[in-house]
Amino acid sequence: MPVVHLTRPAPRIAVVEMADRANSNLFTRELVHELFDTFARLRETGDVHAVVVHGYDSVFCAGGTQQELLGIVEGRVKFDDIPLYRLFLDCEVPVIAAMQGHALGGGLAMGLFADVIVLAEESLYSLNFMKYGFTPGMGSTLVAPRKLGVALASEMFFSARGYHGGELRQRGVSFPVVKRQDVIPAAMRLAQEMAEKPLVSLKLLKRHLNAALTAELDAAIRGELGMHEISFAQPEVRRRIETLFGN
Repeated sequence: MPVVHLTRPAPRIAVVEMADRANSNLFTRELVHELFDTFARLRETGDVHAVVVHGYDSVFCAGGTQQELLGIVEGRVKFDDIPLYRLFLDCEVPVIAAMQGHALGGGLAMGLFADVIVLAEESLYSLNFMKYGFTPGMGSTLVAPRKLGVALASEMFFSARGYHGGELRQRGVSFPVVKRQDVIPAAMRLAQEMAEKPLVSLKLLKRHLNAALTAELDAAIRGELGMHEISFAQPEVRRRIETLFGN
């Protein structure tokens, strides 16, 4: 059964649902490949003006798998082997991350690369890389300060704790923060407003608004990979991944 579902509920609008319920939308090989395949199909259609991405129930995306993290410890993989963090950024049309559920680590980082973001009051959002003792990746050191603000992003990185959407709203996050049941409807209203605009103009504006982020991303990734070479080599990191993952 597919774990990524693509629907077209209205003209010019595509909805991508991540629904790997067996794995809480962790970055399993299946989820990652289906996401890339889905966005490739969207590129080929040529009639999509806006894309809404959401998870299921109380889950948006839980980030890397334990196996993936241990693979980085052992030097078998790097997070940029498959540049999932670029997926929303490289989509030619606006992407709305309807983060109706919890978004953790790389899952939150991926969502922050969307053009528009909607959060849920009840859901938890965490840049929890340091919970396991390793430094952040997925381009998060660039995109989180830009989207959340430098002070809040730094606190989230160093504390590695979860923040409810309601708390983030109180802390001044500029994204819409609504009841979980209202996140996807709010995102769909935004998508409908985008769908009314000329496609060429949407693409031009997206490229322009993301020009600085795109230009700085490769350097940020190199910096994160350099930190990973050191931080993942610590024996404590393996122990934390083996004992704390999922808790």
